Amino acid sequence: MTGWHASDDVVARYSDGSLPETDAWSLEKHLEGCGTCAARVSRAAREGAAGVVLAEVRDAVLAAVLESAPAPAAVPTAPPVPITLPVPTAPPVPAASKRPRAVGGRLGRILWAAGPALRGAWAGAVALVAVGALALAYGGGFDGTRPLLLAVAPLVPVAGVALSYGRHADPLHEIVATSPSGGLRLVLMRTAAVLAVSVPLLTVAGLLLPATDPRLPQAPAAAAWLLPGLALTLATLALSGYVGCRTASAVVGGGWLLALAAPLLTAPDPGLTARLARQLSLYFTGASPQWGWAAASALCALLLAARRSAYDRLETM
Repeated sequence: MTGWHASDDVVARYSDGSLPETDAWSLEKHLEGCGTCAARVSRAAREGAAGVVLAEVRDAVLAAVLESAPAPAAVPTAPPVPITLPVPTAPPVPAASKRPRAVGGRLGRILWAAGPALRGAWAGAVALVAVGALALAYGGGFDGTRPLLLAVAPLVPVAGVALSYGRHADPLHEIVATSPSGGLRLVLMRTAAVLAVSVPLLTVAGLLLPATDPRLPQAPAAAAWLLPGLALTLATLALSGYVGCRTASAVVGGGWLLALAAPLLTAPDPGLTARLARQLSLYFTGASPQWGWAAASALCALLLAARRSAYDRLETM
């Protein structure tokens, strides 16, 4: 049992059947070790619509037992007559008291488990980045939009992981993370939702950006950031097993920015855009850098699989 207890709203929604199935499973798991919350849920059920039905079932069972009780024996020495009690039948449950299914069924559970990547403002923030890049390029006439977008793109899913998992992102995180569907499975599901939102929007924005000035170093292709972004995201997940999601995201994101900024500050060439485009080409363009990012992704994935038990209670203490 932990010091966390379900809120009155969660208890009330659970007792009347309106709590989503994913949260209901998590609450039931919490009730196995929390007598306080179990008593609150029991009291709420008795006071709600189901309480009337439960009382009727109890009265019917007691009445059936009393009616079938044996009469006093006339002769004390007579052997007792075996009595078979009829099986009491519960009255039909009204349709209104049946627990309704969660709206959306399987799709609703997937959307709920996906977390803030789909339910919160995350998708809007990513769309704003993509639209802002297009507005800066076409409306502001800025030639360095493509290198700038490619430099920021790998950090977007890294930040999404930090914002979609943990106590700060989900008020029911403690019981959700300790449920059978929690742990590494939940982390990967929310990470997949982050990638599903950010990858298409940023890639399409990169394709729609105008070409760089031919007199400047050419920036990498619009999709060249995908493997680096995947590697940085998996590195964040691997490091999260040691220090938590937000700290891991800060370390990985800060390392990426440092790897970009340090050469820019020491390069003798004038023009920040030209230096940024040249530096990104070293990291993204060609078979060798891409194979390096692929190897890093595979290594981080193996580390995730080897330490999968470390995510069972991630950020629940």
